[in-house]
Amino acid sequence: MASMIYHVFLSFRGEDTRKTFTDHLYTALSGAGFCTFRDDDGIERGKNVKSELDKAIKEARSSIVVLSKDYSSSGWCLDELEMILERKRTSSGAGHVVLPVFYDVDPSKFGSKRGASERHSVDMKSN
Repeated sequence: MASMIYHVFLSFRGEDTRKTFTDHLYTALSGAGFCTFRDDDGIERGKNVKSELDKAIKEARSSIVVLSKDYSSSGWCLDELEMILERKRTSSGAGHVVLPVFYDVDPSKFGSKRGASERHSVDMKSN
């Protein structure tokens, strides 16, 4: 991944939305001139995935988190969400915009999950 500043970092669960909503969103953002990071084309083979994701999030001006039915069941998604929220909490991320998109889920039920995603749900509601 070349060093660059992204306008948007897309966080999504591929199995839920990659071939539908997220592909359309990525195409629309890119077509409008936004440099958009998406994990399937933003990480070079052989690189450390987690560190590359962290780097892309830190370089992004904003993040769109596509919260789908099984988003919170993915360890990778929760790791990304944690990195995004940590970026927003830091002084360097003060202007970092986080936009949650609730895809085919009831937003009021998102915070009702227990376990690892609970702290992320609370954080999402406070942003």
